[in-house]
Amino acid sequence: MLKDFKPVLGILLRFIIIYLVLLFAYQFYLNANKDSGLDPFSRIIANQVNAIQNVLGYPSQLYNDVRNEQVWFYVKKQYVTRMVEGCNAISIMILFVSFVFAFYKGSKTFVFILAGLVLLYIMNLLRIVGLNIVMAEHKEYGKMFHDFVFPAIIYGSVVLLWLIWIKFFALKHENS
Repeated sequence: MLKDFKPVLGILLRFIIIYLVLLFAYQFYLNANKDSGLDPFSRIIANQVNAIQNVLGYPSQLYNDVRNEQVWFYVKKQYVTRMVEGCNAISIMILFVSFVFAFYKGSKTFVFILAGLVLLYIMNLLRIVGLNIVMAEHKEYGKMFHDFVFPAIIYGSVVLLWLIWIKFFALKHENS
């Protein structure tokens, strides 16, 4: 009976191991940068969001709050949001990578993960830009967009990428 579940258990075990290794590596990275305020990756994202907003005609400035490990976004000379470590989408990317590696299919796995990470990175930038614009223009919708709309978009993107990976790559040989 265990023989029937062996492939599923293998996939599950790979997912858990990869997820935990990446999670611990990320936590180690965060701990190493704890005294410098917001972690460097999140600061890069904040700077890129700031640049995109300025290009889009939303004059923006950043205020680094090192003590509280956050960056404040000022759009059109008003405070709109703050960015903390959780806004960088690394936890979502770790989940994405772990799932795809659980269904490992050789070198195309690495190519798909790289393309997926680039897409998720861009989606996250646009998510933060969108939230800042919503908060600058229509603050009354800010909570709804922060709590529901933008998480649905970023998590929906991950699920869509997973479905593409499973349908067109991971199970391709089984369906042929």
